Amino acid sequence: MKGKAMIKLILTDLDHTLLRQDGSISDETLRILDECRSKGMLFAIATARYWIGAERYIELLKPDYEITTDGTLIHSGDECLYSCEFSEEDTDFIVTSLLNAVPKAEITVANGKTVYWNSLHIAESEKLHKAVYNDYSSDLCVRSNKIVAELPDEAVAQNIAKQAGCKLQCYRGERWYSFLPSGSGKTAAIAALSRISKISTEDMVAFGDDSNDVEMLKMCGKGIAVANAVAETIAAADEITLSNDENGVACWLQTNCIGLE
Repeated sequence: MKGKAMIKLILTDLDHTLLRQDGSISDETLRILDECRSKGMLFAIATARYWIGAERYIELLKPDYEITTDGTLIHSGDECLYSCEFSEEDTDFIVTSLLNAVPKAEITVANGKTVYWNSLHIAESEKLHKAVYNDYSSDLCVRSNKIVAELPDEAVAQNIAKQAGCKLQCYRGERWYSFLPSGSGKTAAIAALSRISKISTEDMVAFGDDSNDVEMLKMCGKGIAVANAVAETIAAADEITLSNDENGVACWLQTNCIGLE
């Protein structure tokens, strides 16, 4: 257990952490977050979602900072404060390699707040209905933050990531694989956020549920796992709060931050 720290910034994952299983945020959670902010605490989200996939929650929560796209972007309002990117050449190499390996693979490519996707069902997507269609028949010629593909097995993803010299991220219960620039991730974004906000990571509390939250929980002054988190994340946490469906983030903040000096 790390020592006590003054909480100056609240940092939370969205899916399976702040969000309930149905994707909603309770009124109680919104109330407690507002109360924390009225006491001078800043609030940030840290999500694997693309910015457009998190947009409706950003509009609802109005965070001071938005870490999105697996930690490769930080926004504050309309301003981009941080961007970790592939070169144009690396972007096109990864997309071409994916299509060579799996010709019918669905691929999304993030370039800041813009997401390209070769799906014919964009309008039907809950998360990515604002994506831009692209069949990748010619080079994109953009510096991308993250490339995601649905692949038949992890070996294909690992081989391409090795050739590209980039990070590979997998998600719980999914066959989607993310290719990320080397040196990127939530912890790199949090380090950048610490510099930007002038708030030490020791004065941050982080909440998460998945394996890609582990280092984030270890990095911050307090790392809290929701009860529904994977075993690896629970083992890495300083404390365990209630599950996402039981408003675990709000419960911890109510007990540890509300009414405290």
